[in-house]
Amino acid sequence: MEKILVVEDDRATRKALQQMLHAEGYLVEMAQDGAQGIALFRASRPNFVILDLRMPQIQGQDVCREIRKESEDVPILILTGSAEVVDRVLLLELGADDYVTKPFSPKELVARIRAILRRSRRSPVVEQLYFGDVSVDFQKMEVFRSGKAIALTPQEFKLLKYLAQSPERVVSRDQLLSDVWGYNSYPSTRTVDSHILTLRQKLERDPSNPVHFVTVHNAGYKFVP
Repeated sequence: MEKILVVEDDRATRKALQQMLHAEGYLVEMAQDGAQGIALFRASRPNFVILDLRMPQIQGQDVCREIRKESEDVPILILTGSAEVVDRVLLLELGADDYVTKPFSPKELVARIRAILRRSRRSPVVEQLYFGDVSVDFQKMEVFRSGKAIALTPQEFKLLKYLAQSPERVVSRDQLLSDVWGYNSYPSTRTVDSHILTLRQKLERDPSNPVHFVTVHNAGYKFVP
């Protein structure tokens, strides 16, 4: 049975989510603020996190960052107010998998959770990766190239891990957006290109002539270890 951690400061919303998720067969843990959410995440290691974006003291963005420092794998779904301007690029860079606007439809929220969990189960877990002069530890979120530490964003880690789980497989930009970013309505596939370019610049010996992050003309990209 999968465990979902809900981090939400509004009592009525917490109660509604708890009842709804219990009815769907999930184990549920509740946190009423960001500090409690981080502590519960570390203590219980849930399979999924639902996180309110706006909370007092420690806000959702900071909680998301802290969770991503602890785990690159656990899916995070953000809850936002209807009046809030959502910067989807920022949410992706923080490591969120999707977001839902309040007031939300219970059926839509459950469908989003199930879809994200399906994506997260789709491929075998890769914890360590070695190619060229690069070594990656996904659990620690550490990358070294020729012994020198390289900084990757949470989203770059997600993209690298997704590609590493299916080496030599050609993946379209639309598929990458769906499986890595999680936004079917994302406005442009250029975000995939920019992230691939950044991975090349950080991890390829010669970024202008990549051998690991390869473009397949009119098809997409593939990772060659």
